[in-house]
Amino acid sequence: MEVPGFGPIVSTALVAAIGNGISFRKGRDLAAWLGLVPRQHSTGGKTRLLGISKLGNEYLRRMMLHGARSVVMQMERKPSALGEWLTSLSPRRHRNVTVVALANKMARIAWAILSKGTHYSAPAFVAA
Repeated sequence: MEVPGFGPIVSTALVAAIGNGISFRKGRDLAAWLGLVPRQHSTGGKTRLLGISKLGNEYLRRMMLHGARSVVMQMERKPSALGEWLTSLSPRRHRNVTVVALANKMARIAWAILSKGTHYSAPAFVAA
């Protein structure tokens, strides 16, 4: 529950679904299992990234997206390093793409916390 966008519902659902995260080799594998990474259609050296794959646990993916959407809505009120990353991403991408990118990042952070058994430490924020 220390990660921004994670509340009691998302935290318990994630732990119930994946346990301590040992079944995934890396955070990207968890994000792919949740369906939060783009589908790839590659041929002849050309890589085409499509929309999110929507595979895996639909309930958990929906909860992660809702948590990410709440963080995106509050990024200007609560300045942080994550908010700084979102602020730089928002003008370049559609709002929903930004939300999915944040949910992907949150899933990777959650995997790291669960698999290593550590606490979340937010990146250093330098106010301008």
